[in-house]
Amino acid sequence: MRSTSNRLLYAVTVLIWGSTWIAIKFQLGEVAPEVSIFYRLVLASTALMAFVGIRSLSLRFSWRAHFFIALQGVLLFSVNYYLVYLASLYLPSGLAAVTFSLVTVMNNFFGALFLGNPIRPRVLLGAVIGLAGLTLVFWPEFSSLDLSNNMALGLGLSLASVVITSLGNITSARNQRHDIPVVQANALGMAYGAVFMLGVTVLNGSPFNFEWSVGYVGSMLFLSLLGSAVAFGTYLTLLGRIGPDRAAYVVVLFPIVALAISTAFEDFVWTPLALAGVALVLVGNAIVLTKIGTIRPRLAASASASEAP
Repeated sequence: MRSTSNRLLYAVTVLIWGSTWIAIKFQLGEVAPEVSIFYRLVLASTALMAFVGIRSLSLRFSWRAHFFIALQGVLLFSVNYYLVYLASLYLPSGLAAVTFSLVTVMNNFFGALFLGNPIRPRVLLGAVIGLAGLTLVFWPEFSSLDLSNNMALGLGLSLASVVITSLGNITSARNQRHDIPVVQANALGMAYGAVFMLGVTVLNGSPFNFEWSVGYVGSMLFLSLLGSAVAFGTYLTLLGRIGPDRAAYVVVLFPIVALAISTAFEDFVWTPLALAGVALVLVGNAIVLTKIGTIRPRLAASASASEAP
């Protein structure tokens, strides 16, 4: 019975996080990305705060703890989201998800740099294979050397989001090592992230308009409530039951869902190079995550729990 429940949790997490990429496409239009992210974070933090209240979880932390929670929120939920939304203007949602999945590799390198975690040979091998795959996927853009190409710009923004996300994951790992609970850190982090995006909106002079279309409202609710609150809860439950090593394979599976959706709804055209490249990226991620127990569990847990945008 428990195994069936675990498979359901796995499926829900993968399907939701794999679908967030196409949902972001519906957020791009009349409303500026920074404004949409502000709305999303307000809704998501409100939902998580309600969960914290229902569970009577403590939100009392020192000022120093609040600083690092805010840093986590700005990196993971503000700058990261902003870069992903901008990248989604130029990339098919499936390719954006595949590129973003390389955060598993970056987590290991930053974990070694900032937290003293060991880098195993399999991580280096997985990184080489993953980067080779990404090169194949975007080879037409690389071979043309056209830096003004929209897809090349999207790739650059997506890779920048990988770096920012990984730094946010390291901050989250640091917070957990200092006994700051994950749920409260994310609830407060999203609130701090919303404040940060409010500042970005004001500085950019973007209007606080709203698009009352089915696509925009529906995707906003999906991203805020399902993508952030529900999937986060199902993932944490799965994490507690089967451990961070096995749960982390969500990162390998959700790009497959994103690519399938992109093929169906964005007319993404598969070329032999793209097919081979995507396969290499997924294999590289799988190699990095194999026998993940050598990496400190808290880093693996926080990194995986914050993968999806």
